[in-house]
Amino acid sequence: MTAPLRDGAESFLAAHGFAAAARQALAADASFRRYHRLSGGPRPALLMDAPPPREDVRPFLAIGAHLRGIGLSAPAILAADAAQGFLLVEDLGADSMATLLDRGADPLPLYLAAAEALAALHEASPPAGLPRWDAARMAETAAATFLDWWWPAAFGAPPRDAIRRDFDAAIRAMLAPFAAQGFVHRDYFPANLMPLPDRAPPGHVGILDFQDAALGHPAYDLVSLVEDARRDVAPAVRDAAIARYLALRPGLDAQDFRAAMAAHAAQRHLRVAALWVRLDRRDHKPHYLAHGPRCWALLARALAHPSCAPLAALLDSHVPPGRRANPPLAAAADPAYPGLPRPEDPPA
Repeated sequence: MTAPLRDGAESFLAAHGFAAAARQALAADASFRRYHRLSGGPRPALLMDAPPPREDVRPFLAIGAHLRGIGLSAPAILAADAAQGFLLVEDLGADSMATLLDRGADPLPLYLAAAEALAALHEASPPAGLPRWDAARMAETAAATFLDWWWPAAFGAPPRDAIRRDFDAAIRAMLAPFAAQGFVHRDYFPANLMPLPDRAPPGHVGILDFQDAALGHPAYDLVSLVEDARRDVAPAVRDAAIARYLALRPGLDAQDFRAAMAAHAAQRHLRVAALWVRLDRRDHKPHYLAHGPRCWALLARALAHPSCAPLAALLDSHVPPGRRANPPLAAAADPAYPGLPRPEDPPA
């Protein structure tokens, strides 16, 4: 199957011996990147099309080199044109952890392997130059979905300035005790993980979509894995993966780490539950709303932990439990709410 390409892609492929390669467009994600599987060229490969200025492949190149340098499996770079946003990358195969789970694979060994690779990732010193994924940044990104998109869709008008201030303070207070700075992938979940059983640990899991990595608390990544916004994870599997991760990082205080997991889970689940609304209203991708109930349920579980008390109190004051859900369709009849970001604003 041959798929159309952006201007400049044909000459990029030709320059590196892939002019005659067959192309298969892969399913798009929530970003502006597009991928094509190439066959019939010098070797199996993927074309990453990351159009600037929406996308910048330089973080992908730098962080991928870091991951490979510490013994993890990130796709090798076969060719790059950073100015135009084209990369030829190693094809790690068609079966992600997510596709294997969808086909009924036993989840336990997959989650244990993912936890092992994550522990190795977090044990290594992070590369220089990463942005911060700290309380201030997490408060900002949560507001960009929950207050800017979910709130107007649920209540019919933007939140008052006082609510914005209180929300920012609640997120910061909740996350302030957990300021450890280390490498965080920020989207470490099954669709971005490729089981590679022929490779020795910790390279037995290929890691994708790492270009938004930052400095933050490692609990965020483990939450992303075992409290997946897109699929249910059995409690026994979740507990086993957490236990494996903690066993491989004996220097951590397990109780403190679990408290950090709850706080980061609350931020992530609230932000992502509202992100689905933005993807629906702004990007015309309503299918993401199907994940809303799961995210709100995960949020409710996180809020029960004492570490989440500041956010729980804020929500109890302004958002009754019965409103913590996808907004009703009637409230979103007109998407042009005052004060919302412009449609051309990039995703958070």
